[in-house]
Amino acid sequence: MKYKLIAIDMDGTLLNSQNKISKRNIETLYKVIEKEMYVALSTGRILKSALYYSRSLQLSSSIVACNGAVVSLNGERDILYENALDIEIAENLIRLAEKNHIYYHFYDMDTFYSRILDEDVVKNYRVNKNSLNEQQIKFKVLNDPLKFLNDQVPKIYKFVFIEEDKDKLVNFRESLKQIEGIDISSSWYNNVEAMSKGVSKGEGLKRLCKRLNIETSQVIAIGDNENDISMFQVAGLAIAMENGDDIAKEHSHVITDTNDEDGVSKAIEKYALNV
Repeated sequence: MKYKLIAIDMDGTLLNSQNKISKRNIETLYKVIEKEMYVALSTGRILKSALYYSRSLQLSSSIVACNGAVVSLNGERDILYENALDIEIAENLIRLAEKNHIYYHFYDMDTFYSRILDEDVVKNYRVNKNSLNEQQIKFKVLNDPLKFLNDQVPKIYKFVFIEEDKDKLVNFRESLKQIEGIDISSSWYNNVEAMSKGVSKGEGLKRLCKRLNIETSQVIAIGDNENDISMFQVAGLAIAMENGDDIAKEHSHVITDTNDEDGVSKAIEKYALNV
């Protein structure tokens, strides 16, 4: 099979434990472009962050951001698809989180909104001490999130709920299922994510393939967690990271090395570049 597009998750996959892309991974991505294959960063991250990494690599890559709620062909001004949450649904999500005393934040294309500035969240977007400025991501603390939604009516693409108590998180996820108009996923052991109904990395990838006139069987998808399963189900070849969650591995065709062992590069070399 000659593959034409490689869709790559970021956290736990393309990015190593220091939130950086290794030299080997960078060199391999350049080889992919030289072979006239497409690269798509497919992430749960906010669009601005994905754009930062794409531009830092000098890649004109497509981006599936916010778990598929935003699809960009080449930059934030070239939006192929977007699907924001209904404001009433967003209000219900906030009420449920606050009722259960669960930390949450939500975001549009460039701004995180929350009641508190959580350093554990911020550090995931910090490559170095200045990286947040470089990524042009804003963090806005809200005293009254419900009032903000009603006054500003922003386009909110994703909610993230974080809870270290596993049982509490499981119960909260069950409660989320009672809210109509959303789809639920997870990108880390301690979170649950909510997007508008029908939003997923897989659906975003389908839209991208249609626009690029590529069959989904010609796609390699590489990821590490539950929110990558939808694109695994779309792609011709699904590759899970060794450091990934068991549920991702169960839905993959093959498993590559960890994100700290250049697993992305090794997989691409073997299955796309035939090295």
